[in-house]
Amino acid sequence: MIAVVVALTASLSFAADQPAKAKKTAVPAAKKAEAEPEAAKAPRLTIVEPVKDYGTIAKGEKLDWSFLVKNTGDTDLQIIAAKPGCGCTVADFDKVIKPGETGKVTAHVDTTAFAGPIAKTVTLETNDPTTPTSQLTIHAVVKPYVEAFPAGFVRFNLLQGDADTQSVMLYSEEDEPFQVTKVELPVDPATNEPVKWVKTTYEKVAEADKAPNVGRPGQDQYKVNITVGGADARIGALADKVHIYTNSKHQPDYFVSISGVIRPTFRVEPSMLNFGEVTPNDVSATRMVMLHSNNLKAPESFVVSKAESSVPAIVTSVKPSANKGEYEVTLQIAKDAKPGDVDGAVTIYTNDKVNPVVKVPMKATIKAATPAAAASK
Repeated sequence: MIAVVVALTASLSFAADQPAKAKKTAVPAAKKAEAEPEAAKAPRLTIVEPVKDYGTIAKGEKLDWSFLVKNTGDTDLQIIAAKPGCGCTVADFDKVIKPGETGKVTAHVDTTAFAGPIAKTVTLETNDPTTPTSQLTIHAVVKPYVEAFPAGFVRFNLLQGDADTQSVMLYSEEDEPFQVTKVELPVDPATNEPVKWVKTTYEKVAEADKAPNVGRPGQDQYKVNITVGGADARIGALADKVHIYTNSKHQPDYFVSISGVIRPTFRVEPSMLNFGEVTPNDVSATRMVMLHSNNLKAPESFVVSKAESSVPAIVTSVKPSANKGEYEVTLQIAKDAKPGDVDGAVTIYTNDKVNPVVKVPMKATIKAATPAAAASK
C-alpha cells in the first residue's frame, strides 16, 4: 500500500513539473522572436537623381549641383566619405541622415580645362549594409565658343635672366563679331601685384595672317603675345595663367596657361662645406666645390675667374675641368693653420650677368698635427 502511494505521488509530481518546464523553454523562444525585428533594422541609401545632365554648356562655366539622398531605412545613415573623381570637387555633404529624412551632397565642376562630353563622378561610402558604395555623376557637353590656336597654353624652358615670347591666336564660334577687350597678367601672391616676369600684348590679325580652318568664317582673330623671363623671373616651375577678356556672350573669359621652368644659369655643388675634425696634413683636409653651367647651347661662355676664402686657415684654387662650362674650386686647410674652430665662406667670382658672385659657407675644426705627422712635414 505504501509503495502505491509513493508511486502515485511521484507520478503527480512529474505531471505537475511538465507545464513549468514547458513554460521555461518557451520564454527564450519568445524573446528570440521579439529580437529578430531589432536585428533587421538598418539604414538604406536612396539617391533621388544619381545622374545630373546639364546638356550643352559653354566652356568655362562653373557647375554646382546638390544631389538629394534619402534614408529609407530604420536607423541613422552615415555618409563616411564623398570622394570626387578627376576634375570634380565636393563642396559639402550631410554626414548623418535620420530615418525618413533627406540630405545633400554638393558637387562642383569647373569646365575651364574641358571640351566635349564629360562625366565627372563622386563616390559615396556609407554604412548602408546593402550598398556601401554608390556613385553620383554630372554629365555635360562642353562647347568652346572661344578657343586658341595652336593650343590654349604656352610652355617655356629658360635660364634665369633670359626671356622668350610665344603667341596664341584666339578665335570665336559666335555669330556676333568677336573682339578681345583686355588681357590681364597673373598676380604674384607675395605682393598681390601683377607679376613682373610676364608681359603681354595683343592685336587683331590681318586677313592674310589668320589661322586657317578655325573659328566661324569671317570672324576676326586676335594674336596674344606672351613674354616670360627677364631679370625679375624667379627660379623654379612656371604655373600661371593669363586672363583674356572677350565680348563673347557665352564665354567672355579665356585663360592661357603658362607652364615650364626657369633654371639657374649655373649650379654649385655642394652648397655648403663641413670639413669636420681635421689636421692640416689629413687627406680629408681637402674639399672641392664644382660649378656647372646650365647653358646647353654655349656652356663654354661660363667662366669662373677666382675664389677667395674669408679665413686664412683655408686656401683656395680654381681650374676648369675637362667638361665645357665646368670648374673646380679646391679648398685646402693651410699647412700652418692654427688649431680651433673655423666658420667662414668661400666667395666665387664668375662672369654670370645674373649671379656674378656666389658664396659657399664652410666650417672646420682644426686639430693640432700629431708629432709623427709634424715630423713628416
